[in-house]
Amino acid sequence: MPLHVPPAPAPALRSVLTALGSPTAVREARTPSLRAAQGPATPELPLPVYVLDRITAQGLSATRLAGWRFLIRCGDRAVAAADTMLTPDGWAFSHFFEGPYIASTERALQQAEALQQPYQPRLLSVPGLYMLTLWLHGDVAADPGEGHPAATDLLVPLAPAPPGISAHRPHRVAELLPVLTHRATPIKLLGSPA
Repeated sequence: MPLHVPPAPAPALRSVLTALGSPTAVREARTPSLRAAQGPATPELPLPVYVLDRITAQGLSATRLAGWRFLIRCGDRAVAAADTMLTPDGWAFSHFFEGPYIASTERALQQAEALQQPYQPRLLSVPGLYMLTLWLHGDVAADPGEGHPAATDLLVPLAPAPPGISAHRPHRVAELLPVLTHRATPIKLLGSPA
């Protein structure tokens, strides 16, 4: 089933297009791959980026929309990504970056395309574990700017994943959450303050 990629807010897309078209404005922000790119660079596959701020013993505490990420394609592959963020004036370009999450995101999206059930792709960052996942939300008609993972949604850890968590292996939220909860819960040491 094809993924139902939600449209990004128009101001977020415009801010990325402006940054891509303005080498003097973002010279320091460009990545080596973008500086060396031959031909046009185009933003594709907009994904809302959510952050899981805390994981409690009871499960997910809250997720929040932190921005939109666009894969930047030059020719036949993504060479970088561009993040946007919400400011008091609306959506604005944040930064370009490259690294292992670019190829890992593309791979996870290709894997998701082969699944039988339709999903709305999102990204879920778990800063406490230095982890990024492709979040496959089962409600394809949902507002991409709202919500948190349902028990039946899938999370696909992107590489590099934390030790002991397999990258590119889809997990139901209900299955992966106990692992994340255990990993993120501080262990009290003997003699430490309560």
